[in-house]
Amino acid sequence: MIDIKALEKNEENAFMKMGYADGYRKSLELRGADPSAVDQLIELNKKRKAHLTEAEAAKAKQNKTGGEIAKKKKAGESGEDLLKLLEEMSSLSEKHKELVQKANEADEEVTDLLLGLPNILHFETPAGKGEVDNKVVREWGDNSLHKNFKAKEHWQLGEEKDIIDFDRAAKVTGARFSFLKGKAARIERALIQFMMDMHADKHAYEEMIPPFIANADSYRGTGQFPKFKEDVFQLTGHEYYLIPTAEVPVTNYYRDETLKAEDLPKSFVAYSPCFRSEAGSYGKDTKGLIRQHQFNKVELVKFVRPEESEAAHDELTSHAENVLQALELPYRASVLCSKDIGFGAMKCFDLEVWLPGQNAYREISSCSNFGDFQARRANIRFKEAKGKPQFVHTLNGSGLAIGRTLIALLENGQQEDGTIKMPKALQPYLGFDTI
Repeated sequence: MIDIKALEKNEENAFMKMGYADGYRKSLELRGADPSAVDQLIELNKKRKAHLTEAEAAKAKQNKTGGEIAKKKKAGESGEDLLKLLEEMSSLSEKHKELVQKANEADEEVTDLLLGLPNILHFETPAGKGEVDNKVVREWGDNSLHKNFKAKEHWQLGEEKDIIDFDRAAKVTGARFSFLKGKAARIERALIQFMMDMHADKHAYEEMIPPFIANADSYRGTGQFPKFKEDVFQLTGHEYYLIPTAEVPVTNYYRDETLKAEDLPKSFVAYSPCFRSEAGSYGKDTKGLIRQHQFNKVELVKFVRPEESEAAHDELTSHAENVLQALELPYRASVLCSKDIGFGAMKCFDLEVWLPGQNAYREISSCSNFGDFQARRANIRFKEAKGKPQFVHTLNGSGLAIGRTLIALLENGQQEDGTIKMPKALQPYLGFDTI
């Protein structure tokens, strides 16, 4: 949620290097949204405050009239003057109720508009029309190792080795599900352990296994609701939803709390299964594990002071990259452009792993800095010993998506003789080095 007070004052914004309102208009325009929403929001908030001021004035007059009535009754007075005051008191009470209702309605309008508006963009987020305008900032590894033979895609390798079964999963559940068998199941389990160990032991994140179901307030806190409600699975008869990522429960861990400044930063690494309806993805990646309704993921989440968030963003991204490097997987890192970046992020790095079977880079992690956008929605603050409470900055990123890492290991590990080699770092977790 954006800062409406800073918007009205057009305060200088460090992340846009201009006034908040000016920067937000520019952000909306770069995202392809209507910048007039800024003026609409400011006008709605003025109306809300005007109704509140009138309601307070009516209440004050009502209290004054009530005092006059009490004095007259105490003095034993009656007659026309007292009747007039009683009528005035009744009229003021009705007026106050009406104004409070109008203020509440205006407040709902302001809140609804705020919840539907995206985050302000960081000045380093490049302008662009889509994925092709994302800016590659670095590459790692050799993606030319399979040029001397035609590399197969992961689903072909999985079916040939009888370690992935899509057909029986479709029978048991439906499309976009899979059975992992034998060594594929072992790799999946090993990757979870390997990543959790690396982030906990080497990168000093606190381990967490969160609930895999969250309520609507949690989804509003991280920004999925109300805009992306169709993307999640709801449990029939409950206001509970299967999580699309551990970001939702872990970010809401501190919802409606004020942390001590000295307790920051807080860093968590969480394993969870993830469930996504993949609404709007009809016809995309229908074969294989790329776009499943259910998959496993290791998520990194940070809570930091505002002045630390840019450095924390770079650090979190490097931690995800360390996993790719340890697994010997070629990848590239890109800064997402204004029309490809997520709703809640002000700046985002995408890590794309090389898949020789597809002869393409594919996303394996998105590492986002949300600024105070999520913290405002979830009401997560921190307080210095002698200061006012401030909103924390939240960050998260996949460290990594397990299924896509399995894909990358199968495709990059394939050899011309048909075997699939596993990286040395993972072998102790597997108990084998080759499929």
